[in-house]
Amino acid sequence: MVGIIMGSKSDLPIMQDAAVVLKELGVEYEITVVSAHRTPERMFDYAKNAHGRGLKVIIAGAGGAAHLPGMTASLTSLPVIGVPIKSSNSIDGWDSILSILQMPNGIPVATVALNAAKNAGILAAQMIGAHNENIYKNVEEFKINLKSKVLDTAKELEANQ
Repeated sequence: MVGIIMGSKSDLPIMQDAAVVLKELGVEYEITVVSAHRTPERMFDYAKNAHGRGLKVIIAGAGGAAHLPGMTASLTSLPVIGVPIKSSNSIDGWDSILSILQMPNGIPVATVALNAAKNAGILAAQMIGAHNENIYKNVEEFKINLKSKVLDTAKELEANQ
């Protein structure tokens, strides 16, 4: 199971992409709002109890100062995938990217591209798939379908020349 958390409801349109792809890949997930700045006790509780509740990976999305992924990673031994989000108060998203990417040694956060919650979902599924054959096969099929779509598009374009 994957936990998807975000700093505020305004992040939901981005973070829903992780939920959609996890569902497609057959991975259970939960999704909620956990603010590092406005509800630090909730963040602490969520991260500390995640493993005990059966979570295997946490995807944390945040904009602006983007402390949620790093602070979550500091509180759990589960893998944390950070999704930098370009928020309304963002500096073109660079503040979020650097806040999540530049973690100190010992507290890693896997970081995907700006607003790339879908990639975070795929990466979480790959992590779980390393120990779950059904999820592994689902991810493998997903990637084969990506390849097929590209080849179909190429054939279509080439046929119309």
